[in-house]
Amino acid sequence: MILKNFKFLQEGIAVKLGAIVIDSNISDELASFYQRLLGWEKECQYFEGEKWFIVKSDRGEGTPLVFQEIAEFEKPQWPALHGKQQQMQHLDFYVKAKDYENEVKRAISYGAVISEIQLTESLTVMLDPAGHPFCIIPLPEEYA
Repeated sequence: MILKNFKFLQEGIAVKLGAIVIDSNISDELASFYQRLLGWEKECQYFEGEKWFIVKSDRGEGTPLVFQEIAEFEKPQWPALHGKQQQMQHLDFYVKAKDYENEVKRAISYGAVISEIQLTESLTVMLDPAGHPFCIIPLPEEYA
């Protein structure tokens, strides 16, 4: 799928990450979750007869998230278990350290859950409504 209004931002660079495509069997709902989490715009596009949901910054910043409907989607198992569908990617969201707890609560209010397994205390592993893991990571003040 090629997003409308795609542009290379830097002359002389032949490759640009155009989008991150996330599969699920609830693509509209999942796109709405990430749209609210990021405060970005959500739109629907049709490509070769298929409906795709796109979540992107209204300022053109960042890489858009694109959601593809897969009827046979199997929820990923995290952490991995032999013989089960495993995660193929996860997203890391950085937040200011002072906002960390509020952002975790906000993600929960939109439908995320905190994973039962946490591998470190320096971030929170969460699962989106389709079961994809993602992390909310507090940035120290010198990075924020």
